[in-house]
Amino acid sequence: MEMNINEVKNFLPHRYPFLLIDRVLDFTVGKNLTAIKNVSFNEPHFSGHFPDQPIMPGVLIIEALAQATGILAFKSEVGQPVTGQIYMLVGVDKVRFKRTVEPGDQLKLYVEVMTVRRGIWKFDCRATVEEQLVTSAEIICTQKPAR
Repeated sequence: MEMNINEVKNFLPHRYPFLLIDRVLDFTVGKNLTAIKNVSFNEPHFSGHFPDQPIMPGVLIIEALAQATGILAFKSEVGQPVTGQIYMLVGVDKVRFKRTVEPGDQLKLYVEVMTVRRGIWKFDCRATVEEQLVTSAEIICTQKPAR
């Protein structure tokens, strides 16, 4: 099941320049989700990271993966966005960066549910470019009231 950018925006509170999911390609409720982030030269972080060799910051790759986990958690819990609720990042473990991400790349994001206990979700996450592993991590999130 695919989700376009307008559907993604219904599930995430993020907006430009911090909305890092362009499309959900597929998901299975309670199991996994695949999404993409198209990396463009005109993104604001590239002017300073680094001017002569633009590289997507690793923290933004982790954030893109975390946003994907939030969509999957909402889809799995209630199937739709919940007004006044957001999924918050509460932990990141076993992070590894294998290669750089540059303008023109398409970052493919894979998140898979590992465990759910008392409202705490743990995900196995991977980001790839052209089927080459870029980043791997375990991400933990939970639902909280929005302020």
